[in-house]
Amino acid sequence: MSTQVESITAAAAGTIKLGGEVTVNRLGFGAMRLTGPGIWGPPKDRAAAIAVLRRAVELGVNFVDTADSYGPGVSEELIAEALFPYSKGFVVATKGGWNRPGPNQWTHDASPKHLREAIEGSLKRLRLNRIEVYQLHAPDPAISFDASVQTLVDLQSEGKIHLIGLSNVTREHIERARKIAQIVSVQNRYSVFDREWEHVVDYCEQNRIAFIPWFPLGAGGVGHEVLSRIAQAHRVKPIQVAIAWLLQRSPYMLPIPGTSSVEHLEENIAAAALRLSDEEFRQLDEVNGKTTAGRVRG
Repeated sequence: MSTQVESITAAAAGTIKLGGEVTVNRLGFGAMRLTGPGIWGPPKDRAAAIAVLRRAVELGVNFVDTADSYGPGVSEELIAEALFPYSKGFVVATKGGWNRPGPNQWTHDASPKHLREAIEGSLKRLRLNRIEVYQLHAPDPAISFDASVQTLVDLQSEGKIHLIGLSNVTREHIERARKIAQIVSVQNRYSVFDREWEHVVDYCEQNRIAFIPWFPLGAGGVGHEVLSRIAQAHRVKPIQVAIAWLLQRSPYMLPIPGTSSVEHLEENIAAAALRLSDEEFRQLDEVNGKTTAGRVRG
């Protein structure tokens, strides 16, 4: 990589304040893919996974997203092995509410009992006394959503959680949760090629809630003609343009592109400094027939 690229850090994306209290750089890292195939078991190369996490911190990443179900437990263990004791201002955001019966298998359990057990497990694996951002991984159709959120509030009052977030939710879920707790973040699937949750992004921006897009590069989208053309014009990779579009989509966007490769990590972080012109943003904005034209962009 060039010296210019190597000098770019996640700080180039600017910052976001979670809940008005915790400030992090607006380009984080998603640690799901550091586990084995099927998001199950240990990575094939543990040393490589550790190297990716350490390099992410060297490049200014101070927000790492994980979950107890990644591995299960493996991702959290790797984070602690690589980064503990954590540097000042470093935030680990984790989640609970799913069980893992096997590779590529996920089952709901957001019961109060399970969430309490999940919190204790995450605290132990991450070597923390309090989790800075704890997210309900998904609403459980068999459990009262309000009861799940109230459990997190109770754990917050016990000092085991600092800030509360949600994942895989509708606007209705967010509005219901906000009657019970302060919600600082929402994590849903979103990318330039996948705008199903566009209205949730808007809602989060209007209410100063961080929106954390998972699958931020969108399957298959990186080969799109418009994306490729803009990437060539900037002499960068298409995935870097996709990340830059997310960062400019909203000042409350907090992308967490994940990878198991140091090389790809460095490319992703370099996107923090990439600025698209208004015309380039508009062209990408209209790729899938939806537009955010005229809205505030970060």
